[in-house]
Amino acid sequence: MIWAYPARCLTGLLLLLAACNSDVPEPASVEFSPDQARLTITRVATNPFLSRHDLRLTFVGPGGCSSEAALFPNTGYVSRRNLYQAGAGLLYVVGQFDARVIDPLHCTITLVEFRTLDRYVTFLGSFDENEQKRWTYFPASQRPELPFEKR
Repeated sequence: MIWAYPARCLTGLLLLLAACNSDVPEPASVEFSPDQARLTITRVATNPFLSRHDLRLTFVGPGGCSSEAALFPNTGYVSRRNLYQAGAGLLYVVGQFDARVIDPLHCTITLVEFRTLDRYVTFLGSFDENEQKRWTYFPASQRPELPFEKR
C-alpha cells in the first residue's frame, strides 16, 4: 500500500507527458507522379498542451523548382487543409481562414481571397490529423471532402 500513491503519481505524470505536443516538425506529403511534383505541409506545435501549430507549405515542382509559404497557423483545431485541382493546372490549398494558389508552371505560391477561387475544382485530398493525432495526407479515395465548420 505504501507504493500505491507514488505509482499513481508516476502513472499520472506519464499520461500528462504523453498528452504533450512535441515541437518536432511533422511533414505530410503528396506526390503527383506525372508532373514529378511534391506538395508538403509541415506542422510544428507551438504549445505543449493546446492544439496550436505553425504550418509551412512547400512545393517542389518539375525540374527541381521550389517554393515555400507560411500558412495561417492552427490556433485551435483548424489545421486541416483541403487540396484541389483547378483549371490551367493550378492547385488550391484551402484552409478555414486562408487559401493558397500554387502555379506549377511558374513555381509560385500565392495567398488569395476565397472569392477569387474558381468554384469548378476537383477535390484531391486533405492534410489533417488521423485517429492517433498524427499529421498526414488523406487522398480523396481514402476520405471524402469535409466542410469547414463555422465557429
